[in-house]
Amino acid sequence: MEAHSAYHGDDWSPQRLMFHQNLESFAERVGLVVGLQSNGKVSQEQAYGQIRRIWKELKESKDALLNSTKEDG
Repeated sequence: MEAHSAYHGDDWSPQRLMFHQNLESFAERVGLVVGLQSNGKVSQEQAYGQIRRIWKELKESKDALLNSTKEDG
């Protein structure tokens, strides 16, 4: 996966870069869901469910990637 923008920070690590990419992907996917809902392609309830599901994916990614760096460091 290629990052949309550069990750800047003194605390750089491969895990933080991967989470940054996942965060950008989350934002892009939420934007798409909101667009679909705004254009009447999905209901508000469906949009909420989809956003909730991708939020859980992001949270699991954070737990796996960032919590492991705390344990390693």
